[in-house]
Amino acid sequence: MKRLAILFSLILSTAAFALDPSEMLDDPALEAKARELDHALRCVVCQSEAVASSNAQWAVDARRVIREQIAAGQTQEQVVDFFVERYGEFVLMTPRVSGSNWMLWAAGPLMFLLAIGIGIGYLRGRSRAPVTTDAGLSEAETRRLREIMDE
Repeated sequence: MKRLAILFSLILSTAAFALDPSEMLDDPALEAKARELDHALRCVVCQSEAVASSNAQWAVDARRVIREQIAAGQTQEQVVDFFVERYGEFVLMTPRVSGSNWMLWAAGPLMFLLAIGIGIGYLRGRSRAPVTTDAGLSEAETRRLREIMDE
């Protein structure tokens, strides 16, 4: 159990080693902007991690490019546009609400509203359904049942 805990903590701590101190900018304000971009961009190799927490070579290169562009005076939007131009909207951890992406953003709430509508319709239909009562067996059915049971 102790080994499992150590292994688990080592796996979780690998993200802490993703940013090499030599990659950091000297200006804290510029470094803060660069780190914000590191978290906003997706590693195209890992595909489920931000550039900030990935150890892939592409992520290391991306962090270097981000810092070079920030140090050169580029705005955060210009840096994001640089990556989107080369890798598409996929590189963004949070896709923009524009173009065909609006359908993806709207799909969740629309499906929720559709599910509520279907649920309300189902419940209303059940409440309007005629109530069936169990009348029991007719005399002929009772006789036939006795014949079967006696055999």
